[in-house]
Amino acid sequence: MDKKDILARVDHTLLATTAGWKDIRQVLDDAMKYGAASACIPAAYVRQAAEYVNGRLPICTVIGFPNGYSTAAVKTFEAASAVQDGADEIDMVLNIGFLKEHRDAEVQEEIMMVHESCRGKLVKVIIETCLLTEEEKIRACELVTKAGAEYIKTSTGFSTGGATFEDVALLRRHVGANVKVKAAGGIASFADAERFIELGADRLGTSRLVKLMKQNKEG
Repeated sequence: MDKKDILARVDHTLLATTAGWKDIRQVLDDAMKYGAASACIPAAYVRQAAEYVNGRLPICTVIGFPNGYSTAAVKTFEAASAVQDGADEIDMVLNIGFLKEHRDAEVQEEIMMVHESCRGKLVKVIIETCLLTEEEKIRACELVTKAGAEYIKTSTGFSTGGATFEDVALLRRHVGANVKVKAAGGIASFADAERFIELGADRLGTSRLVKLMKQNKEG
């Protein structure tokens, strides 16, 4: 697969706690230059970023991040606020504790509430696969599908592990036909990225692939 085709599936990501506007602007510039699918940035910068790119690049942000234990009402407010500020895509962390306690109806309802508040924008549900059993991952697939979200996403990149080939294949097998898969966390090479795509990932959350392109251009 051509590197350009891989980059077209990348959400070029910067979610570091210390990120400032100078850093965010560089991510936006690089995402536009290398043809990324979106730039994924902190919510506080969405309005400024949306004005800066002026329609040239989709803006993605995260809510309930990174632990997922905010209330459904708070997540819904976060999502609606981000969309109002200009976000095109929302990556939300589901309530992992509720999932583990089999409070499935509440998990599904939360996703539905957030999805509705996004007014047609893409919603990607982060399930943090590194913290789940196989049974929990499969149940999460079912809940995300029933709730009507557009994507299921492996990881925040802030926990004990990121995307694995096995998890992406598992999610692809168990989500509905209308749900896409995003692999995120620890994607360090174009070879790995291509393998994730072959296994069923439609999006990749990473900053490293664009950095590799920049290094090669400069080198």
